[in-house]
Amino acid sequence: MIRVLEYAAGEGDYRVDARVALCGRDVTVTIGGGTRPHVGAVSVAISQPSLKDPARQSVTASVISVPGHKEDEIARSAARQLSRALDATVVVSAGLHVDDATPEEIQTLVANFHCLIDVIQAELAATR
Repeated sequence: MIRVLEYAAGEGDYRVDARVALCGRDVTVTIGGGTRPHVGAVSVAISQPSLKDPARQSVTASVISVPGHKEDEIARSAARQLSRALDATVVVSAGLHVDDATPEEIQTLVANFHCLIDVIQAELAATR
């Protein structure tokens, strides 16, 4: 059975929402925020023993970005963070947008995104 959880961080035009689907040990996170949520980038991260030192954990991630979108780095960092913390395969889809956003507004959206990832990590790690 797939279990779905919902999370949110921020308010108004800077709110960021997430739906998390738990598929066995694996996790899929869909995050949209701002005034026009969308799919801007998708990342998949895999946690596995290091090839050099099997006693250490290694995480690798791949990203696909929609042309013209800049969510690649936040999707990759979130997928890597959650994969490392949960020792699972994690997919993160991210799309944040505010029309004519200032650098400060973008910073607020991204901060809310990272806050959301931290909350998701804490809750899911506590249930494993």
